[in-house]
Amino acid sequence: MIITYFGKQFFKIGQGEMVLAFNPVSKNSKTGISAHFGADIALITTNHPDYNGVDQLSHGDRVPFVISGPGDYEVKEIFIKGVMSNAEIAGKKYINTIYILTVDSINIVFLGALSNTEFSKEAREAIEDVDILFIPVGDKGLLDAKQSAKIASSLEPKMIIPMDYDNTSLKAFLKEIGEEKAEVVDKLTLKRKELEGKEGEVVVLKPI
Repeated sequence: MIITYFGKQFFKIGQGEMVLAFNPVSKNSKTGISAHFGADIALITTNHPDYNGVDQLSHGDRVPFVISGPGDYEVKEIFIKGVMSNAEIAGKKYINTIYILTVDSINIVFLGALSNTEFSKEAREAIEDVDILFIPVGDKGLLDAKQSAKIASSLEPKMIIPMDYDNTSLKAFLKEIGEEKAEVVDKLTLKRKELEGKEGEVVVLKPI
């Protein structure tokens, strides 16, 4: 599994020939983030320009299967569960979907634009044995550093990948969670066995 980060919550996960994309930044976003590639599966947590740029994920014959809300899905032998939660961006309320999926025997939880530390009963029941947790840290309206650290600790993931951060919020989050010397990488290549024995290790991906 290879994980690449483009900024905000825009991630690409490659596993063999398979490409998954999370929360691509759209052309209408004011972030200035731009990346274009072909994906097999696109997961959109929140219908907002910073997270819903599906048009950035088609290339040649490769057009993604788009998942953009709660439900149970099976795409190319990957089982994906979407559970509803809440987001608040610039004072406006949105529906946010938490995605739970397994890729190459690695259990992934992607929290999206979460702005509430209270999980629904359904979310609590669905989230178990978390290998990698993608969590927003301190963007305005989303979880702040303290809330993010609290959630990350409660879910007991083997690895934590912060997203939607700036330098200030990232620093605050790392301090809260006691991982101030967290590894910073350009790209993360990971096998299931490398996660064994890890407990809450934070890996910071730099946007490319």
